[in-house]
Amino acid sequence: MMQKRMIIMLVGVAILFGGIFLYKGIMGLIIKKAMKSQERIISVSTMKVGYSSWTPETSASGSLRAIRGVNVTTELAGMVQTIHFKPGSSVRKNDLLVQLNADNEIARLHSLQANAALARTTYLRDKAQYAVRAVSKQTLDNDEANLKSYRAQVAEQAAIVAKKTIRAPFSGRLGINNVNPGQYVNPGDSVVMLQTLDPIYVDFFVPQQSIAKLQVGQAVVLTTDAFPGKSFRGKITTINPAADVGTRNIGVEATIANPDEALLPGMFGHVTIPTGKPSPFLTVPQTAISFNPYGNIVYVVRQSGKDKQGDPVLTVKQYFVMTGETRGEQIQILKGLKEKDEIVTSGQLKLKNDSRVAINNTIKLPDNPSPTLRDNH
Repeated sequence: MMQKRMIIMLVGVAILFGGIFLYKGIMGLIIKKAMKSQERIISVSTMKVGYSSWTPETSASGSLRAIRGVNVTTELAGMVQTIHFKPGSSVRKNDLLVQLNADNEIARLHSLQANAALARTTYLRDKAQYAVRAVSKQTLDNDEANLKSYRAQVAEQAAIVAKKTIRAPFSGRLGINNVNPGQYVNPGDSVVMLQTLDPIYVDFFVPQQSIAKLQVGQAVVLTTDAFPGKSFRGKITTINPAADVGTRNIGVEATIANPDEALLPGMFGHVTIPTGKPSPFLTVPQTAISFNPYGNIVYVVRQSGKDKQGDPVLTVKQYFVMTGETRGEQIQILKGLKEKDEIVTSGQLKLKNDSRVAINNTIKLPDNPSPTLRDNH
């Protein structure tokens, strides 16, 4: 009797566990079938790989510098009497800027001029007397020496008076006024900044391996974020005859036309120097590249058969690529792709090998080798 009950219990347990395992197996199959029927399709944008014509160029960052620029100052101390310029205005060479008080110096000049006039009169009278032997040669020589001495003193004092008048040393644009009438200025004190702005220099450095591509007279193009979308043209005027021993870079100076005087000394700019003829390069948007420590990847779209409705099934495959120079929003592909390959340009973060995709190119992604900066204000 006990044995029969044991058999019944064991059979019941076996049936129970069998039912559990059967239930789990059926549910697993149902879930797997549901997941397969609901395979995720990822929306991506794509483009076909093609060739772009790029002109070889050397680029560098540079700093703008005035052709001529000084802080106008005075050689002599004195009190500011009158100011003859308007801050920010343009002036020509020798235009009067500031007049210092020179009353004492002018009075001394007049005194010396009177002495010189008297010495001349004495010299001419004694010269006539010497002709008839009424005075000695020594007297005439002394008269001539006195005349020359007074004339030299007059010239010296006239120079002092002239230095009390501050003039523009060259043509250019003035800056902020640093003095006021009645102010006492000392030699070396800044009166106003003066800069010649057209043309203007841009100084930049290039690595030694690029110097063979450059020569004096070569065209350059300057851009700056101060004027988005605008370029300024000029030519190389000087190449330093030695490289910097620390960086092995070589200094280059270019002269840029600046007729509107928009560019100012001290501004930062980007210099581009064309160094050859246009050549075709296989290029893609930089957004198509997944940059990784182990290599750069792009996803290439392939057709993997058709679905039940007869529509093509699109999947992606990872390809490692070797990249080259970047320019604007484009990047060169040196190895790994060929022309007309269709690549993913956005949506890569959700992808892996053999992911199914749907193409949506309604939004045009940037793909410009020379993008134009835009001001949103």
